[in-house]
Amino acid sequence: MRIKGGVNAKKKHNRVLKLAKGYRGARSKQYRVAKQSVMRALTESYKGRKERKRQFRQLWIARINAAARLNGLSYSKLMFGLKSAGIDMNRKMLSEVAIADPDGFKALCDAAKAKLA
Repeated sequence: MRIKGGVNAKKKHNRVLKLAKGYRGARSKQYRVAKQSVMRALTESYKGRKERKRQFRQLWIARINAAARLNGLSYSKLMFGLKSAGIDMNRKMLSEVAIADPDGFKALCDAAKAKLA
Protein backbone atom coordinates (compact mmCIF):
# COMPACT_ATOMS: atom_id res chain seq x y z
CA MET A 1 0.00 0.00 0.00
CA ARG A 2 1.41 3.37 -0.95
CA ILE A 3 1.35 6.50 1.18
CA LYS A 4 0.03 9.61 -0.46
CA GLY A 5 1.90 12.90 -0.01
CA GLY A 6 -1.16 15.05 0.56
CA VAL A 7 -0.52 15.82 4.22
CA ASN A 8 3.09 16.87 3.62
CA ALA A 9 2.15 18.93 0.56
CA LYS A 10 -0.57 20.71 2.54
CA LYS A 11 1.89 21.39 5.36
CA LYS A 12 4.41 22.84 2.89
CA HIS A 13 1.75 24.98 1.22
CA ASN A 14 0.49 26.28 4.55
CA ARG A 15 4.02 27.18 5.65
CA VAL A 16 4.51 29.31 2.53
CA LEU A 17 1.03 30.85 2.69
CA LYS A 18 1.60 31.78 6.33
CA LEU A 19 4.77 33.67 5.31
CA ALA A 20 2.79 35.39 2.54
CA LYS A 21 0.11 36.63 4.94
CA GLY A 22 -0.59 40.32 4.32
CA TYR A 23 0.44 40.27 0.66
CA ARG A 24 -2.06 41.63 -1.87
CA GLY A 25 -4.38 39.49 -3.97
CA ALA A 26 -3.19 36.14 -5.31
CA ARG A 27 0.19 36.60 -3.65
CA SER A 28 -1.38 35.64 -0.33
CA LYS A 29 -3.99 33.15 -1.59
CA GLN A 30 -2.48 30.96 -4.32
CA TYR A 31 0.46 28.72 -3.46
CA ARG A 32 2.37 29.09 -6.71
CA VAL A 33 2.28 32.89 -6.73
CA ALA A 34 2.83 33.11 -2.97
CA LYS A 35 5.89 30.87 -3.21
CA GLN A 36 7.51 33.21 -5.76
CA SER A 37 6.75 36.27 -3.66
CA VAL A 38 8.01 34.69 -0.45
CA MET A 39 11.23 33.48 -2.09
CA ARG A 40 11.91 36.95 -3.41
CA ALA A 41 11.01 38.58 -0.10
CA LEU A 42 13.39 36.29 1.78
CA THR A 43 16.30 37.00 -0.57
CA GLU A 44 15.62 40.75 -0.34
CA SER A 45 15.49 40.62 3.46
CA TYR A 46 18.83 38.78 3.50
CA LYS A 47 20.33 41.49 1.28
CA GLY A 48 18.74 44.14 3.48
CA ARG A 49 20.44 42.78 6.59
CA LYS A 50 23.82 43.07 4.84
CA GLU A 51 22.97 46.54 3.53
CA ARG A 52 22.00 47.76 7.01
CA LYS A 53 25.51 47.02 8.30
CA ARG A 54 27.04 49.03 5.46
CA GLN A 55 24.71 51.96 6.07
CA PHE A 56 25.48 52.07 9.80
CA ARG A 57 29.21 52.02 9.15
CA GLN A 58 28.74 54.89 6.69
CA LEU A 59 26.79 56.85 9.30
CA TRP A 60 29.44 56.29 11.99
CA ILE A 61 32.22 57.39 9.65
CA ALA A 62 30.29 60.55 8.69
CA ARG A 63 29.78 61.42 12.37
CA ILE A 64 33.43 60.76 13.25
CA ASN A 65 34.58 62.84 10.29
CA ALA A 66 32.36 65.78 11.28
CA ALA A 67 33.59 65.68 14.89
CA ALA A 68 37.22 65.25 13.80
CA ARG A 69 37.03 68.29 11.53
CA LEU A 70 35.75 70.37 14.45
CA ASN A 71 39.02 69.38 16.16
CA GLY A 72 41.20 70.20 13.17
CA LEU A 73 41.69 66.69 11.76
CA SER A 74 40.35 64.76 8.80
CA TYR A 75 38.80 61.32 9.31
CA SER A 76 41.72 59.46 7.75
CA LYS A 77 44.34 61.38 9.74
CA LEU A 78 42.39 60.79 12.96
CA MET A 79 42.13 57.05 12.32
CA PHE A 80 45.82 56.77 11.43
CA GLY A 81 46.79 58.82 14.50
CA LEU A 82 44.67 56.66 16.80
CA LYS A 83 46.15 53.50 15.32
CA SER A 84 49.67 54.86 15.77
CA ALA A 85 48.86 55.82 19.37
CA GLY A 86 47.68 52.26 20.03
CA ILE A 87 44.11 53.33 20.69
CA ASP A 88 41.98 50.49 19.38
CA MET A 89 38.38 51.70 19.27
CA ASN A 90 35.72 50.69 16.77
CA ARG A 91 33.84 53.24 14.67
CA LYS A 92 30.54 52.70 16.49
CA MET A 93 32.09 53.60 19.84
CA LEU A 94 34.04 56.52 18.37
CA SER A 95 30.83 57.99 16.94
CA GLU A 96 29.05 57.52 20.28
CA VAL A 97 31.91 59.28 22.09
CA ALA A 98 31.84 62.09 19.51
CA ILE A 99 28.13 62.69 20.19
CA ALA A 100 27.87 62.06 23.95
CA ASP A 101 31.27 63.22 25.18
CA PRO A 102 32.86 65.96 23.02
CA ASP A 103 35.61 66.57 25.61
CA GLY A 104 36.58 62.91 25.59
CA PHE A 105 36.63 62.95 21.79
CA LYS A 106 38.83 66.05 21.88
CA ALA A 107 41.27 64.12 24.10
CA LEU A 108 41.32 61.31 21.54
CA CYS A 109 41.96 63.85 18.76
CA ASP A 110 44.82 65.38 20.77
CA ALA A 111 46.37 61.92 21.25
CA ALA A 112 46.10 61.29 17.50
CA LYS A 113 47.61 64.71 16.71
CA ALA A 114 50.55 64.03 19.05
CA LYS A 115 51.35 60.82 17.17
CA LEU A 116 51.01 62.51 13.77
CA ALA A 117 53.37 65.37 14.62
